[in-house]
Amino acid sequence: MTIEHLSPGLILIVGAVLVPVLRGHLRSAYMLLLPVLCGWQMLNLEMGEFGTFTAFDYSLVMLRVDKLSLVFGYIFTIAAFLSVFYALHIRDTVQQVAGLSYAGAAICAVFAGDMVSLFVFWELTALTSVFLIWAARSERAYRTGMRYLVIQITSGVLLLSGAILIVGETGSITFSQIGIDSLGGKLILLSFGIKAAFPLLHNWLQDAYPEATVTGTVFLSAFTTKLAIYALARGYPGTEMLIWIGATMAVFPIFYAVIENDLRRVLAYCLNNQLGFMVVGVGIGTDLALNGAVSHAFAGILYKGLLFMTMGAVLYRAGTANGSDLGGLYKSMPWTTTFCIVGAASISGMPLLGGFVTKSMILTAAAEEGHWIAWTVLVFASAGVIYHSAIKVPYLAFFAQDSGKRVQEAPLNMLIAMGITAFLCVAIGVYPDPLYAILPYAVNYVPYTTAHVITMLQLLAFATLGFALLQRYGFYPQELRGINLDTDWIYRRLVPRTVAAFMRSLVQARDELRRWRSSLATYLLARVFHYHGPRGILARTWAISGAALWVMLLLGGYLLVYYL
Repeated sequence: MTIEHLSPGLILIVGAVLVPVLRGHLRSAYMLLLPVLCGWQMLNLEMGEFGTFTAFDYSLVMLRVDKLSLVFGYIFTIAAFLSVFYALHIRDTVQQVAGLSYAGAAICAVFAGDMVSLFVFWELTALTSVFLIWAARSERAYRTGMRYLVIQITSGVLLLSGAILIVGETGSITFSQIGIDSLGGKLILLSFGIKAAFPLLHNWLQDAYPEATVTGTVFLSAFTTKLAIYALARGYPGTEMLIWIGATMAVFPIFYAVIENDLRRVLAYCLNNQLGFMVVGVGIGTDLALNGAVSHAFAGILYKGLLFMTMGAVLYRAGTANGSDLGGLYKSMPWTTTFCIVGAASISGMPLLGGFVTKSMILTAAAEEGHWIAWTVLVFASAGVIYHSAIKVPYLAFFAQDSGKRVQEAPLNMLIAMGITAFLCVAIGVYPDPLYAILPYAVNYVPYTTAHVITMLQLLAFATLGFALLQRYGFYPQELRGINLDTDWIYRRLVPRTVAAFMRSLVQARDELRRWRSSLATYLLARVFHYHGPRGILARTWAISGAALWVMLLLGGYLLVYYL
């Protein structure tokens, strides 16, 4: 096996080991070089399966190269480079090592050709990414990280359980189309659904991402959920139930995002919304739909990363990301404001930006296949994301009522990373052909038709008008300090209280048992043996025959208990 046949992600994982040894600008240059080397190796890969070896009588494939794995490998590498650049100003070794290892594990996972290798790197993404939360070094971050880790490890356990069942049925560990006909397939779908933040399985995302460090959230937004989209596209294309799951994912976060005060938490809900579009595309399963899902994941990593970068810069300089405490920052952070507007316009699907040329593919595929209910839900969700992410986030952070905060502009490395990301958002929207060329299937799609452009401009206009009217007449929900719980109420409130009540009942039962046992022993001693007084039973004289009878009875009882 040569180095060309090893997964490119190993460059980041192994290279991260040397980061603590280096200092200053040498460390920064080295960290930027690692994604460049990873991308260079990826560009020189040949199609096929490499890095194959046998373990426990099964053939493991560390490197499977096809168009689906390559497109995710490309965007993960770009995201790793941009995230490292964004984080150059920090000197926290834990974040630097964890971020590189996390990105490398995700890249290795998309190139894994078997379910065992996928499981290993699937779990490694969980173990490395949790340190980006714990790096905040607060009690709250520690508790959040523990919840996050439990959920992510559970996903891996389900993946392994499903893989074992499938291997038992088929004798193969190849990771290809799985389907939901078997129990193993259902378990693996549930595993992927946890990382993809399916409805009722989603709140680890809103719980964890806002509690990570400023730079950690940028890393987190790029890899975990998109790795799940890759896994769904590989294992479950054309699974119809995913259409309805995705449609639900696209629409329900809108209502929570409207009332949310923490703008990074708003973006986490918006991430749920965008994942819903991708899941619908996978569920439809046609070439156009799968191309739409994959390309939307590609563009989504960029514009969502850009929005998290801008809110991270606000948090870094202003000390808060709460909408109730911000406003007027455009005066002191003009570049960050501009980049946030680019990201907001891109996620809203504005023509000439990345979101437009990818989201419209999914909508077109839904219409062509006659999924009109799903299409209607996605159109409504498109208007909703304009409302709460494209308008609310930049408005509350940089405009709205002036908070009086006057801060420095973001550090230079943050601005450069945001500038490159914003440029890529515009470049994809203006000239999508290079992105279309690397998609899994041949693209015969023209995004800039009159119908597409007019439809999106109408959505933009009506969503903006609706927001303006609600603000003008005071109907828009006020930004209130606090945490809004949805289904995470189950594990943040219900489960802890239920466990506490159960433990209290056990303690009470133990105390009652002790009192009962003590009372019983006292009763027996008092009634049977009559220890008290000179006439106690033990003070009497017994005949030898009576004593022998008691001994026989006791021995017989002992033998009976022993052999039974």
